Amino acid sequence: MKYWLYTSLFLALIFSFGSYANSDIWILIDTLEQRLSVMRGDKAQLAFNNIAIGRYGASSSRMKGDNQTPLGSFQISWIKQHHRYYRFFGVDFPNQEAADLALAEKRISRQAWLSITKAIESSRLPPQDTPLGGYIGIHGIGRGDRTVHSRFNWTNGCVALTNAQIDELSSWIKIGTKVVIR
Repeated sequence: MKYWLYTSLFLALIFSFGSYANSDIWILIDTLEQRLSVMRGDKAQLAFNNIAIGRYGASSSRMKGDNQTPLGSFQISWIKQHHRYYRFFGVDFPNQEAADLALAEKRISRQAWLSITKAIESSRLPPQDTPLGGYIGIHGIGRGDRTVHSRFNWTNGCVALTNAQIDELSSWIKIGTKVVIR
């Protein structure tokens, strides 16, 4: 009887530790350094240089169609394994912070703000078709040109890595992973 008790406690400890160890992984995207880092706490575990961001840079005041990467703190909300850009790790943009700022700056209506807020409060993905845009994430280049990728910021607001880098990143990301874009 004691053997089973100790074995059960040991296994519970191992599995709970494994879950905890993965929960402290997060992604840091430095738009000025053009680097994506996989972080555990405050230490980089892996870094990818020469990423591409929105063709017009990054902004905390991103709007649909401005081709800027939104700055802020997000979470991975969905994953598409087969996508035009190879793999796609979608983030929860627009989040509450982006919606609040846009409302304060009169870039969105109160109705648009309410639809974003209600979705977030209901633990749903925010609407992706607001004036702030949506469908923002981390993805590969698909069949795109690696030379263009290495020389230019070319996305409509997403963060792009090479397909090989996305393959390597895949083992670190899951739904709920925190993503900070600065």
